[in-house]
Amino acid sequence: MRPASVLALAGAAAVSLSLLSACGGDDEAGAAGAIPVTATDDTCEVAKTDLTAGKTTFKVSNKGSKVNEFEVLKADGKILAERENIGPGTSVDFVVNLPAGQFKLLCSAGQTGKGPSQNVTVTGEAAGGDDARLAKAAADYKAFVVVRLDDTIAKTREFVGAVKANDVAKAKELYAPSRVGWETIEPVAEKFGDIDPKVDAREADLKPEEKKDWSGWHLLEKALWEDGSVKGKGKVGDRLIADLETLKSRLPGLTLDPVNDMAGGAKELLDEVATGKVTGEEEAFSHTDLVDFKANVDGAKKIHELLKPVVQERDAQLAKDLDDNFAKVEELLEKHEKGDGYVSYDKVGKGDRKELADAVNALGEPLSKLAGVVAE
Repeated sequence: MRPASVLALAGAAAVSLSLLSACGGDDEAGAAGAIPVTATDDTCEVAKTDLTAGKTTFKVSNKGSKVNEFEVLKADGKILAERENIGPGTSVDFVVNLPAGQFKLLCSAGQTGKGPSQNVTVTGEAAGGDDARLAKAAADYKAFVVVRLDDTIAKTREFVGAVKANDVAKAKELYAPSRVGWETIEPVAEKFGDIDPKVDAREADLKPEEKKDWSGWHLLEKALWEDGSVKGKGKVGDRLIADLETLKSRLPGLTLDPVNDMAGGAKELLDEVATGKVTGEEEAFSHTDLVDFKANVDGAKKIHELLKPVVQERDAQLAKDLDDNFAKVEELLEKHEKGDGYVSYDKVGKGDRKELADAVNALGEPLSKLAGVVAE
């Protein structure tokens, strides 16, 4: 779940700022032929609105005061592709594989999923796209998504069973494992925009008038760790399972694109780490952030591994850089292992958090190049 404010957590501002700078890119010249997009807190200016199908690079510059995200929306409002965490005063090259059709380009200051937009028309037929290895990678990734969602539902059923029994100790034990599958495939889940806020909204993300409709994991997290009781929360658990089952029912018709959904999704997963897990903002009550952190990294690494045969051929150095940086992040996470899980994140000191943040920064740089190489 994207945070409403990545700088909201007290004591984490320095880490958040460094990560936003890394995720947001810089003001150097963009890729040749990139379409300039200028985002402010209340405008979204796209230099060109008649586009050609295929690989398209948008150079998104955030001239506003808030962290921005850039979304490519289909005619039905669903997200085709998105780039989050574009920091104020920074710019990014965002590679998208565009099919023919009508789309809306949206800039969202504050990353609320709302904001000014511009309509664009895409015509023609994308060149290439006939690499059987990419088609296989997409099929294998979809199978992976199904398996991970099934695992989430099974573990969430166990968690909800403990909630209904008001077995606080057992529910606390089962809470983090129930979220692992979800965190591994979160960018795919977020493509169904109505499901994500129902199951994964944090209290800090909600406006006062929205709290009456709050549901999902984090409501139960707060009840367990802050209230010490989940008595009467059975209906919340049942709704959580029902919403996850709804997501599962929609997967058969989902087509995953190697550029938009896989390469772009890997970057989104790392951004989730940067803006929620490293800061400690994701699991504000349970402090099980490192479990989510590992799941996000594992999801991104799975995508890298599926795309690696193509990337190795097209850019061997990028493939090596990704291998090396994934290994470094995993090595640092191992330092904080405890039993079958990880230490409580509130016990991780400032120095260790910075070390993790630096490793995420280092991985983010080559990962941001993945979509461009896959789209060649």
